[in-house]
Amino acid sequence: MAARASWKGHLRLSLVSCPVKLFPATSASERISFNQLHKETHNRINMKPVDPELGLVERSDLVRGYEYEPKQYVIIEDEDIEAVRIESNHTMSIEAFVDQEDVDPIYQDAPYYLAPDGAMAEETFAVIREAMIRSGKLAVARLVMTSRERVVTIGPRENGMVVTTLRNPNEVRGTGEYFGNIPYGDPDAEMLELAQKLIEQKVRPFNPKDYEDRYEVALMAMIREKLKGHNPIIAAAPERGNVINLMDALKASLGEAKPAAKSKAKAPAPAKESATKVSLQAALDASKAAAPKAPRKKA
Repeated sequence: MAARASWKGHLRLSLVSCPVKLFPATSASERISFNQLHKETHNRINMKPVDPELGLVERSDLVRGYEYEPKQYVIIEDEDIEAVRIESNHTMSIEAFVDQEDVDPIYQDAPYYLAPDGAMAEETFAVIREAMIRSGKLAVARLVMTSRERVVTIGPRENGMVVTTLRNPNEVRGTGEYFGNIPYGDPDAEMLELAQKLIEQKVRPFNPKDYEDRYEVALMAMIREKLKGHNPIIAAAPERGNVINLMDALKASLGEAKPAAKSKAKAPAPAKESATKVSLQAALDASKAAAPKAPRKKA
């Protein structure tokens, strides 16, 4: 069953726009999760809202509250939320284009797939996507999701696009508290050379399937044994030898490491050509005419 769209609206580049849909690119449904049960009845426990004065209350009686001082709240109604309307509620307007390496991974949050919403949007969507591929840039835009505005990056991926929400700068902690006391200095030249050789021996193409969650696999194996009525088999953690010093460890690692096999890179699929309709061409021409012209340099 296809996932439901998380957001619907318009992708806009200057005066060019097309309807689009946003879908979660990841899912946690395959992760093992546990429910809380009563130890005797094994009934699943329901989490019910409790008021310190009234006891159990109905969820229909709950309202939103913003704590502006300790234990002091202002009530926020649904109509208050609806009144906060900004352009990005229904429009993902591209504000800038940046180099991918300029977007620090620490700011990247959740990925989404972006697709055209309907056949009429496909051609405009393809034009914007192909233009981004040729420019080699990421787009920066804004949209409102779950009652808050998010800054996002947009990049081409296969025949669609990927939208990545970005964390707000005030959500990212500074490094000084954690890295401030780490001393600087040039490492020993011989040990550095050995470490570089060790890295070279372990270079290989990245494939996420090579790095399964071993804890999840072991956990599921234990659950299956319990379902059969068997006692779970506990795998022993691998033993680690005592390391005398860093130099010996580097040399020993180089002796054990095997060079990675070379893999053949697949050639990228050729991009499909599409004719631009009059309406799209008119929007592009109007956008070009509306853009501010750079002043001519005097001779």
